[in-house]
Amino acid sequence: QVQLVESGGGLVQAGGSLRLSCAASGRTFSNYVMAWFCQAPGKERSFVAAIRWRGGSTYYADSVKGRFTISRDNAKNTVYLQMNSLKPEDTAVYYCATDQGSWYLSASRQDYEYWGQGTQVTVSS
Repeated sequence: QVQLVESGGGLVQAGGSLRLSCAASGRTFSNYVMAWFCQAPGKERSFVAAIRWRGGSTYYADSVKGRFTISRDNAKNTVYLQMNSLKPEDTAVYYCATDQGSWYLSASRQDYEYWGQGTQVTVSS
C-alpha cells in the first residue's frame, strides 16, 4: 500500500502561482508513474500531468503545457506540481495518484491504483 498526501493548495489571483506537493509513504519503491489530476465541482476528474520515476519523462495535458511543471524528489519521495499563470478555470481539487503496474505515462484515471485526499486550488478573477 502507498499513502499519498497532497498539500500546497490555496486561494490565488489569476496570473499567480502555487506549488503543490505530494508526499508518498509506504511501498514507494514500486511507484512507476505518478500523476496529478484535477476535479472541479460537477465535473469528472481530469488528467493534468504525469512523471515517470525512472528517467523522469513527463507528460502534460494540453491545457497546462507551458504553465505547469511536474517534478520529483527521489530522496523525499515527493512529487511537485508548479503551477504558474493560473487561470480561474484551473480552480479544482487537485489529486495526486500513483501507478505501480506500468511505466506508461497514462492520462487515464483507471490506470492509477492509489490516490491522495486532494488539495483545493481556487483561482479568483
